[in-house]
Amino acid sequence: MQANPPATQVEPGPAQSVPPAADDDDQGPPPVDNDSIEGRRRPGYEGPLPGRVTQNNPGAVRAPPPEAFPTDQIPLPDRWRLIETLGVVKERWFDPYNQNTLKGDRPLKADKWPLITGDDWFFSGSLVSDTVIEPRTFPIPVGVQTTERPDSLDIFGKDASYVLSQTFLLGAALTKGSTAFKPPEIEYRVTLAFNLNYANVPERRILLVEPSAPSHRFDHFVGVQEAFIDYHIRNVSDRYDFDSIRVGIQPFQADFRGFLFNDQQLGIRLFGNRDGNRFQYNLAAFWRLEKDTNSGLNAVLQRPRDDFLLIANVYRQDFLIPALTSQVTVAYNMNREGDEFKIDDNGFPARPALLGDLRPRNYDVVYVGYNADGRIGRINLTGSAYGAFGQDRYSFFTSRTAEIRAFFAALEASYDHDWMRLRLSGAWASGDNDPYDDTETGYDAVFENPVFAGADTSYWIRQSIPFAGGGRAVFLNGRNGILNSLRSSKEQGQSNFNNPGLMLAGAGGDFDLTPEFRLSANANHLWFENTATLQALRNEGSIPRPIGWDLSLAAIWRPKATQNIVARLSAAALLPGEGFRDLFDNLERHRNYFSVLANVIVSY
Repeated sequence: MQANPPATQVEPGPAQSVPPAADDDDQGPPPVDNDSIEGRRRPGYEGPLPGRVTQNNPGAVRAPPPEAFPTDQIPLPDRWRLIETLGVVKERWFDPYNQNTLKGDRPLKADKWPLITGDDWFFSGSLVSDTVIEPRTFPIPVGVQTTERPDSLDIFGKDASYVLSQTFLLGAALTKGSTAFKPPEIEYRVTLAFNLNYANVPERRILLVEPSAPSHRFDHFVGVQEAFIDYHIRNVSDRYDFDSIRVGIQPFQADFRGFLFNDQQLGIRLFGNRDGNRFQYNLAAFWRLEKDTNSGLNAVLQRPRDDFLLIANVYRQDFLIPALTSQVTVAYNMNREGDEFKIDDNGFPARPALLGDLRPRNYDVVYVGYNADGRIGRINLTGSAYGAFGQDRYSFFTSRTAEIRAFFAALEASYDHDWMRLRLSGAWASGDNDPYDDTETGYDAVFENPVFAGADTSYWIRQSIPFAGGGRAVFLNGRNGILNSLRSSKEQGQSNFNNPGLMLAGAGGDFDLTPEFRLSANANHLWFENTATLQALRNEGSIPRPIGWDLSLAAIWRPKATQNIVARLSAAALLPGEGFRDLFDNLERHRNYFSVLANVIVSY
């Protein structure tokens, strides 16, 4: 008996023939085409097309017409909320790892937010906790009037101290535009920082100017680190090359590693790109804000300084060679603080620095620099070179006008091999060879904050050494900097081109033992480039140039392999050379100096 025909039939395609029916005695398998077996297709082989599927089922129910689903009655979510509507994910406001409206992953709903129109406004909030515990030793001068311990008056006292600092950063941004593939049309951003800090030192008049004040200090401060409007002026190509302008307190880094200027300051900036982002430019003007003495945060309730900075730079990718980005920078620093005396929050003079004739001064400096970042073959390369040219209206050595002619160069090369990056570093900053002539040749930056030679895990970069015996409330080097600039502070002091300069040669490496755990090691040798300025301030006939060896080791742990939780523990040591030992000492005659940095950053 013949069976009923199937409901669905397949007609042969153009390259397919119908095989003959098999006899009842034929029990063998059908022939196999090896060229079309799944996963074993021969290169260049195209199998036969499948036959056309026809429907032959008279009893089937027809599909409902489109009119049965009116789109004006069933809400359709936007493309950002589609997966939540389908039940794939469920948003949680405290979860930064999945889609979250508070993290800018989805636009705001116009019917729930005032003053919001359209469906392309994004809100992004951030909260960062930065905790620092830092025991350290460094040469600490004894106060003129008193000391912490009776019968122990000397030039230098005990060298141990520690700092505790807790900073909370709260940021919010409102952005218009789909920024995944084009610049925002407009952006409003505010970031506030709240800092609590505690310091303890073994001598009086180090933290506070009053001799009766204790040798420990607790302080707190709220600073405004960002408050700007970013407006998109225009697009100039179908690849979204653009011009934009940003006004307000904003971050700016003048070069790849932060050698010249790296700060968050009040200013106006015109920036953009061309040629598919292969060419970028910045035109910026900054009016520098006062800083809080103990936290280093912006003090917006104080009048801004009479210190102005104009910067223009251009970037070009694949210039001078492929895979290398070249940058040319021109900056003009105009300082007009020659008629004021500034006392910091602890009672110490900040401007002018207590060096030489103690006279307030003005200066004009033009920086011209070339910077490069990229690679040459397998070698990663970063380099900077600057020349500083201008005029110091009142040199504190001569009380006369002096010409400024100073230079700086730095180079870092690294090589990646599997999970290791090995690097060599070198830096040179010219020093003043004759403080009593009318030319100042000691290089100083506007506000350096370099990521170089171990960065802030390095002892020399992290710690500030008081220049005891040659000046009061003056530091040989600046915190989070490499230059020996002899300033009252990097945050509140003026640039000083009467300084001994610096030479640095170092080696180091980063070792990614796991995706979450990295070890970094650095060894730098440092010298004064010229000690003539130090000899004049100390009234010494000769001071050797070697500063010593700076050795550091750091462990960085990211438990989720992201930047949301980063823990760092580092230890550094300064093994002083002849020049450092000639200048500094300590009561307990410790030969070497140490610092430990425990830092935990938690970000949302």
